[in-house]
Amino acid sequence: MKEITETPGLPGYEEAIQAVVKKHFDQSCDEVRFDRMGNLIGKKKSSLGDSCKDPVRVMIAAHCDELGMMVRHIDADGYLHCMRMGGIDPISCVSQVVTVHGKRNIKGVIPHGTPVKDNAINPNDLRVDTGLPAEEVKALVEPGNLISFCQEFIQFDENILMARNFDDRMSTYCLVEAMRRVGPTKAEIYAVSSTQEELGTRGIEPLVRVIEPVVGLAIDGAMPHSCNVDKTARTCDLGEGTGIYLIDNFTVGSPPLIKFLFELGEKYNISCQKNIGGGTDANKIQRAGKGCLATTIGVPTRYMHSTTQLCHVDDVEATIQLMIRFMEHAHELGDVTR
Repeated sequence: MKEITETPGLPGYEEAIQAVVKKHFDQSCDEVRFDRMGNLIGKKKSSLGDSCKDPVRVMIAAHCDELGMMVRHIDADGYLHCMRMGGIDPISCVSQVVTVHGKRNIKGVIPHGTPVKDNAINPNDLRVDTGLPAEEVKALVEPGNLISFCQEFIQFDENILMARNFDDRMSTYCLVEAMRRVGPTKAEIYAVSSTQEELGTRGIEPLVRVIEPVVGLAIDGAMPHSCNVDKTARTCDLGEGTGIYLIDNFTVGSPPLIKFLFELGEKYNISCQKNIGGGTDANKIQRAGKGCLATTIGVPTRYMHSTTQLCHVDDVEATIQLMIRFMEHAHELGDVTR
């Protein structure tokens, strides 16, 4: 979990984190490959073998990209002007330590005192101060270099975990772990570590056209109650189980699949919660080929799109367990998908 959450990987530049995921897929999948968008696909063949010419094709996708920034300008004083890579809240960036990935990695800070107007910060006002003389900065950094946040993975106690990118690296961890633990499956499983989700679910779109899954899950953070969110706006909470999306801004979860997931949770004593989400790769998975049964499940994560995100170990395990049982039973949805 520490390795997966601390490896940088901004949208479109996911090579380092994909190398970590591939190391695990190589041990758990029958076939592993990349596509042109940088998606990593681990295929687990159906246990039915040649006796089944058309097994139920199942996709389980967790995006590996994280929020960050890119250098767009270096001013005369050596301050780096930045643009966001994904929808991180600018206010959460202030006073954070970052790594600038230039000719060599250098540390910097996003200064306190960034102008605030109407309780908001204009993303174009974000700066990085490395403390170095302007000449040295310009020798090491150029526009287009990436900037990642430095917040490390921390375990607060036996239950609460914190990192900068549980959206969606906790799902990456759950995907890797579920593939490691799952036994034979009658369905043909495509485990996908997808790219560029934070820029509008871009990476997975070409891949779903090729695989054309008939059942699919995006694995992404569920949105629980927190101290700064009205309780009427959330349907799940930390420590109460994995969140199953009913709907989000782009996808209406397929009712037969949602029913199937809750039934699996009840059958195997896995804690599950109803969730209303923001937007995930399920948006593209659902519209693959002739259409696909699809929704999203995932670990309830407080303060997504900030640099300090919280989740609960029981919810992590519940998510892994539901993924395993789903893969083992997904072939039972065959009659609904054909």
